[in-house]
Amino acid sequence: MATWSQYRGTIGDRSGAFAAISAVRHVERALYPGCYVDLSPSAAIAAVTYVDLDSRAARFFADPGGVSAQLTGFTRPGAGTEVEFLAVDYTEPLPLPDAGYDLLISLFAPAVWDSCRRYLQPGGLLLANTSYGDASLAALDPNLRLVAIVLHQDGRYRLETDHLDTYLVAGDPRSADSEAIRRTRRGIDYTRPAWAYLFEAVAGVGR
Repeated sequence: MATWSQYRGTIGDRSGAFAAISAVRHVERALYPGCYVDLSPSAAIAAVTYVDLDSRAARFFADPGGVSAQLTGFTRPGAGTEVEFLAVDYTEPLPLPDAGYDLLISLFAPAVWDSCRRYLQPGGLLLANTSYGDASLAALDPNLRLVAIVLHQDGRYRLETDHLDTYLVAGDPRSADSEAIRRTRRGIDYTRPAWAYLFEAVAGVGR
C-alpha cells in the first residue's frame, strides 16, 4: 500500500512549505484536491480535507490509525487534528461548503483553481505551482494577488515577500493567455521561477 513515508522518499518532504506558510498566516482549514498520499499539509495545519480518485489514496486514508502513525513526529502543536478524505472527482461539485476553507492547495494536479475556487473564503490563500498551469491562471485572475513565493533549496522551504514584482514575468508575453493555458494545461515559462506561489483572494472568488 502506498504511504506518505514512501512518497516522501520519492518526492521529498513538503511539510516545510506548509510550516513556512503557517508561520506568517493563520491557516485553520485547508483543501487539497489531487493529494494522492501527501500528508504534508497536516504537519502544520489543524484541519485538512484531502480529495483524490486514486484507489491507492483511498486505501491509505481508509486507515485512520495508519494515517495518524504516519504523522507522528512531524506535526506542529495543534496540527493534524482533523484529516478528512473524499474519494471523488474534484472537478465535479464537492459536498463541501462554499467559502469554507482558508487555504486551497494546487500542487501537481490539473484544473484545481477553476474547479475548486468556490470553496476558498474571501481573504483566503491559494498555494499553486506552474504544473498544469494553475499558478499561471492565478496570476492572470484579478480576484487574486501574489503575496509570497515559496522557494525550495537544499531540502528547505522558505517564503519570500520582497521584490514580488520580479516574479511571474513571462519570458514570452504571448503565453499569458488563460484559454491557451487551460487548453494545453501548460504553465507560463517565467523569467524567475519559484517552487510555488502564494496568492490571496482579494474578493469573493465565486464559482
